[in-house]
Amino acid sequence: KGLGAPVGSVLCGPREFIDEARRWRKVVGGGWRQAGLLAAAGIVALRSHVDRLCEDHTHAEQLARELRQLGYDVDGPHTNMVFVSLAKEAKNSIVDFMEKRGIRLFVRGQILRLVTHLDVSTEDVATVVDAFRDFQMGNQDQ
Repeated sequence: KGLGAPVGSVLCGPREFIDEARRWRKVVGGGWRQAGLLAAAGIVALRSHVDRLCEDHTHAEQLARELRQLGYDVDGPHTNMVFVSLAKEAKNSIVDFMEKRGIRLFVRGQILRLVTHLDVSTEDVATVVDAFRDFQMGNQDQ
């Protein structure tokens, strides 16, 4: 997603490898006639956005570092992903709290997954950190 492609992955390799992958895709029922449109978007992403992936990683590092400084239990960064462990009672309230600020969180169990990507700026990271700080301080009416 950091590349800005509309689908999560692009398969690259020599012609023989791609031919074999296509065959297996059909074997397991993954054929799709409109794949060319997504392939074109993948090509644009690979040609135009690879050099900027380091920005996503830098943003994830900043996010992880600042959330740790606030006292959150942080795992990562892992490339462009940061995972934050929450107390059970905080899970639902933080999701609602962040949603009111236009911040979407993916929650699996007690773990929040925060992902930086093409559309996340340094200012956006600061906004998220400020929102986590407000949540922690109980400023939930702001």
